[in-house]
Amino acid sequence: MFSPGQEEHCAPNKEPVKYGELVVLGYNGALPNGDRGRRKSRFALYKRPKANGVKPSTVHVISTPQASKVGRSTESPIDFVVTDTISGSQNNDEAQVTQSTISRFACRIVCDRSEPYTARIFAAGFDSSKNIFLGEKAAKWKNPDGHMDGLTTNGVLVMHPRGGFTEESQPGVWREISVCGDVYTLRETRSAQQRGKLVESETNVLQDGSLIDLCGATLLWRTADGLFHAPTQKHIEALRQEINAARPQCPVGLNTLAFPSINRKDVVEEKQPWAYLSCGHVHGYHNWGHRSDTEANERECPMCRTVGPYVPLWLGCEAGFYVDAGPPTHAFTPCGHVCSEKSAKYWSQIPLPHGTHAFHAACPFCATQLVGEQNCIKLIFQGPVD
Repeated sequence: MFSPGQEEHCAPNKEPVKYGELVVLGYNGALPNGDRGRRKSRFALYKRPKANGVKPSTVHVISTPQASKVGRSTESPIDFVVTDTISGSQNNDEAQVTQSTISRFACRIVCDRSEPYTARIFAAGFDSSKNIFLGEKAAKWKNPDGHMDGLTTNGVLVMHPRGGFTEESQPGVWREISVCGDVYTLRETRSAQQRGKLVESETNVLQDGSLIDLCGATLLWRTADGLFHAPTQKHIEALRQEINAARPQCPVGLNTLAFPSINRKDVVEEKQPWAYLSCGHVHGYHNWGHRSDTEANERECPMCRTVGPYVPLWLGCEAGFYVDAGPPTHAFTPCGHVCSEKSAKYWSQIPLPHGTHAFHAACPFCATQLVGEQNCIKLIFQGPVD
């Protein structure tokens, strides 16, 4: 759960000031059962009619924390609720997490009310009593200035890409953010009692493309300016129609292929494009080319004899994950989500936290761990599309 401390309303009859948006990785435009209330795949932060900034107050140590009231997603201070993302399960409504690793009040985002509307992230959020509650096992300490500080049990990690959120960007270094907004190197494991080293040269200011990991869910921060220059869902729909209008064909069956509409992105259709992810050749669905009974997904491409995964292709529908407005020419391996070349290559090099201390690249549209030499493949269409 997530408590940014902003809301999606502004004074009536006045154009609201938009600070930016948070997009949850692993969901291709919406949650499996649809966005509902405070549970959604993206959240827009707008300027409040009245500021609700905070300042340090009294520190209480509770001897029996299990008896204290703790946060729930229904509490009013929480503006945005996120749940643990199950890798590759965006199409599986029955996927469940037995025990969440995300803190009940995970973090806050505080935005300046005057330009350039700087956004800062802090670990932990406020409950209905306007208090920050840290778990019994969370690291806590007193700073030299006398103020208490601490970390959530499993940490709030942030990574700022070098060069902004563009095709030229490079991965930054993952850091941990404290309750007071200080920046630390990572702990040995997510829940270790010993905090990392203070990084005084870095700040908790978010930039376009910053990634926030809550140990169970990862969010992408897009600034209002970044979104202004980014492709929209209408643009992605236009690209889908354009590629379908070119009438790509299966090179063997010679039947016309078409990406399904965004509203039907979870259902494999008869004209759905399929691809061999080792070579990139695009076909219609067929049931030949199996090389062994043990690897049901391993097929031999009839065009070049390359053996590899054979999967349906899905258009990446979440516009916030695109770094440019290029055509959908590349697919992530092994999931088959399709996006622009520069977007595919960007996400293929981004290490995302996994488990207690591992990192790996993942598809932003379904959170599946990427594999292969490049983590993505250029698609080879038969016909005028190529």
